[in-house]
Amino acid sequence: MTGGLPPGVAPAGASLDFAVAPLTVAWEITRACPLRCVHCRADAQHRRDPRELTTAEGLDLIAHAAEMGTRVFVITGGDPLARHDVFELLTAARDAGMYVGFSPSVTPRLTADALARAVAAGAGTVHLSLDGANAGTHNAFRGVPGSFERTLAALDAAHAAGARLQVGTSVSRRTVQDLPEIVPLLVDRVDLWTLFFLVPTGRAQAEDLLDAAEHERVLRWLVDAELPCPARTIAAPTYRRVLTQHGRAVGPAVNDGNGFAFVSHVGDVCPSGFLQVSAGNVRDAPLAHWYRDSPLFRSLRDPERLGGKCGICEFRRICGGSRARAWALTGDVLAADPTCAYEPAAA
Repeated sequence: MTGGLPPGVAPAGASLDFAVAPLTVAWEITRACPLRCVHCRADAQHRRDPRELTTAEGLDLIAHAAEMGTRVFVITGGDPLARHDVFELLTAARDAGMYVGFSPSVTPRLTADALARAVAAGAGTVHLSLDGANAGTHNAFRGVPGSFERTLAALDAAHAAGARLQVGTSVSRRTVQDLPEIVPLLVDRVDLWTLFFLVPTGRAQAEDLLDAAEHERVLRWLVDAELPCPARTIAAPTYRRVLTQHGRAVGPAVNDGNGFAFVSHVGDVCPSGFLQVSAGNVRDAPLAHWYRDSPLFRSLRDPERLGGKCGICEFRRICGGSRARAWALTGDVLAADPTCAYEPAAA
């Protein structure tokens, strides 16, 4: 699905070979963050890790990502504003010719001035998380009183700064009932709604995970819902199958390790932030080496290696199942996605 790409960025797969370069690289520049989110994939800490990539190493990473053909570079955390060099890094990514996304945490550092500086430095899209339609749900999820009101203020500030605005919502047992009520909060503010289907990693717990039937109901609701902006899913590539079943066109699939790469705060190269299995470290070899040649990434780009029902599914090339959730629940990155309700025709 390409509706979520920013203007000017070619659709996934358009003259870009995912065996050569990912469409998107996300770099977690720090894990330091004062929030206590119950789902945090990073299990963020209050203090910065002394092993973080330095400014010079980060600038090298940005240059290498651009050289290998990456089109979108995302700076995330933790709380990326905990690093004094964050604006320098945003500018470097923009000047390298990539479209730049910025995913800050809603902490006291996220002022209107900071958002304006981020946009001026190069952030084309600002991503903010909204996990409930009211303070009760959102604040309980984020673990900090007042987070809901600060998030709404940040949405307005980012919009005023001229950023393309993306809202991310975690989909779990704690938040699923709020999804319809979140929709009105997106009107006249948001350019893209991204739904992150929970993966039990970091602080996220398996008991908060929706089962296969519940995942299917949410995806079918999303297809039929009247939304004020395009929507996309993370860790739920099965949405592409549902869209196809409803006669909607989808482009080539971007999935963990296939069109996407994640670099941790200490330089580990992983298929995604939710699939934190390291192929290697950028301190040992450039990003391109690990993305192109590591057995982990090469296996994730080969749908014929998928196991279980994902391996025989007629939708495997446009979906492929959540590799992160397969790993989290089975320990096998190529296993069938345990939260997909679809039974392949060949089964």
